[in-house]
Amino acid sequence: MQAEKFVENHARLKHIDPKKARREISIFGQESNPTTLKLAKMNLAIRGIEAKLGETAADTFRKDLHPDLRADFILANPPFNMSYWGAEHLQNDVRWKDFPMPPATNANMAWVLHILHHLTANGTAGFVLANGSMSSNTGGEGDIRRKIIEKDFVDCMIALPSQLFFGTQIPACLWFLTRGKAGANGFRNRQGETLFIDARGMGRMESRTLRVLDDADILRIAGTYHAWRGQTEYGEYADIAGFCRSATQDDMAAHNGVLTPGRYVGAEEAEDDGEPFAEKFARLTAQLAEQFAESARLEAAVVENLRSVDIGTA
Repeated sequence: MQAEKFVENHARLKHIDPKKARREISIFGQESNPTTLKLAKMNLAIRGIEAKLGETAADTFRKDLHPDLRADFILANPPFNMSYWGAEHLQNDVRWKDFPMPPATNANMAWVLHILHHLTANGTAGFVLANGSMSSNTGGEGDIRRKIIEKDFVDCMIALPSQLFFGTQIPACLWFLTRGKAGANGFRNRQGETLFIDARGMGRMESRTLRVLDDADILRIAGTYHAWRGQTEYGEYADIAGFCRSATQDDMAAHNGVLTPGRYVGAEEAEDDGEPFAEKFARLTAQLAEQFAESARLEAAVVENLRSVDIGTA
């Protein structure tokens, strides 16, 4: 439904009939929980959105309802760190025939490869996963990431702030994969490049347990990605220390296939107050000496006061 609204809003901005733009979209998906599937179908029907979600509930890995589907866009929020996903039944599955077998004890990489398999030649996917998916080497996960990097499918990685979700406190990240870096879809040629964004310090606490990203935060993150892809209406892209960096495949190889943005964006530059370093060093050294002296004076005073206390006898 959010995708439909996105398309309609952009159609209006481009003075295109929103209803016509909406009709040009085909929606596919599936769900393993029968109750959730019924709710999804009802929700879509109420809003007049046609979608092919399958006749029955089905496990995405064991019974892919759309085996021949190749999608231009994929949006997904897979369950984090599934410890059992039926790997023993899928050893020779076509979805990872060009990659190492995903580990049986964690489905994160299986989700990544499932999504990649269903993209068109120029398709793009965006999905949420646990932070461990960016760096874990357990069960060959690192080998899979290195293969994905080698094939140049990683478009953008975004580290999210904590406490964004009601259902889990596990830190999460956004993956953006594409098969169309070579100037497809009207964007610039980004072959051999990947954008890293560290958004962990963004957002505000709406309650004691929930953080939210305001529209300005979302615009900054999305605008950075759009500018990097060459969309001129978002301005010219530039690396910002501590926030974003456009890295090369060699950079990622130097980090052994780890895709954590903090490894690439570096530390935020401190604001220059204009005071020469030599003068600042001398001033701070003198200030520290004064504080040490005051600390010693206070310590002596406390000891002297304790000695003067008459605790009496029992």
